Amino acid sequence: MDFSLFYFADDSTAAGSGRYRLLLDGARFADDSGFRAVWTPERHFHPFGGLYPNPAVTGAAVAAVTTHVQIRAGSVVAPLHDPLRIAEEWSVVDNLSGGRAGVSFASGWHAFDFALAPEAYRDRKRRTLQTLDEVRRLWRGEQRTVRDGAGGTAQVRIFPPPVQSELPVWLTSAGDTETFRAAGRAGAGVLTHLIGQTIDDLAGKVAEYRRTLAEHHPGAPGHVAVMLHTCLGADTEEVRATVREPLLGYLASSAGLVLRSESALAPDLDLSTLDPDDLQFLVAESFDRYFDDRGLFGTAGRARVTVERIRAAGADEIACLIDFGVGVDEVLAGLRHLARLRDEAGARTERPGNALGTGARP
Repeated sequence: MDFSLFYFADDSTAAGSGRYRLLLDGARFADDSGFRAVWTPERHFHPFGGLYPNPAVTGAAVAAVTTHVQIRAGSVVAPLHDPLRIAEEWSVVDNLSGGRAGVSFASGWHAFDFALAPEAYRDRKRRTLQTLDEVRRLWRGEQRTVRDGAGGTAQVRIFPPPVQSELPVWLTSAGDTETFRAAGRAGAGVLTHLIGQTIDDLAGKVAEYRRTLAEHHPGAPGHVAVMLHTCLGADTEEVRATVREPLLGYLASSAGLVLRSESALAPDLDLSTLDPDDLQFLVAESFDRYFDDRGLFGTAGRARVTVERIRAAGADEIACLIDFGVGVDEVLAGLRHLARLRDEAGARTERPGNALGTGARP
């Protein structure tokens, strides 16, 4: 089982130069401690995630302060962008990092983000798969026919040429089994989370991914990364107190997914019919369940149980979401406990290779 750090900032109110401290200091720690990767997202027009409008930019910053850790987009919202731009920007990251770039492609979920490309919202899933395929072709050096400003046509390819001969790619899934299948058909990895699905649910979807991958790409290793909220310390109850308010806020913002995943609730529950007190009660009830088995919380020994369940579900990597509202100093102090957990879980400590089996150009 590999471990990585994942960011989706809920601290955009931090002052000035301190806004990216956790990203850069955390990346340095991950690099020094043998973690597999650092993931940064794409989000627009909202404080939640708003530190990350372009993961290629934050990826370039991570490249400048690290030497080993892989640098990944988790995720690029593919329908918002021309594939040429995605390939160009991530080729720069690949060059700056010496061949450590990787991209997970997402179809997008929030309509506000599509203010950048409103026409792409309706068929965003189809566009995502099309963009993934085109970015791969451009990465390999293939040309694309374009129309220039004078109305003529031309053949273009991306510059600079990337270091890796193949771009490591994933599809991001919020739990839709069909997305797991699509990743298998494409020969891509899967990036997912446990918001709205249980570990048992995950196991079935990973099995379907592996089956589809083997059918369409025999012998391909595949890769499944699972994002988990993470906060570890020396005492479980102290950690519970530390994360309670930040995690409650996160769960409330994701109430539609989180609450419907609880078996005690009817699948057709209309959250809009609940008054604020009832909704707050349901979110509070979900906190303990989420704390107990949907994240890595408490001591390293306690979190080991969840790690083994994720491993048994067929995942390859845990992407540890560390910036969901806990103070920066507390998060950084807890990373040593996370390093202990990864050591106890038997994670690889050699210089990370490419999980999807691609390599540098000859």
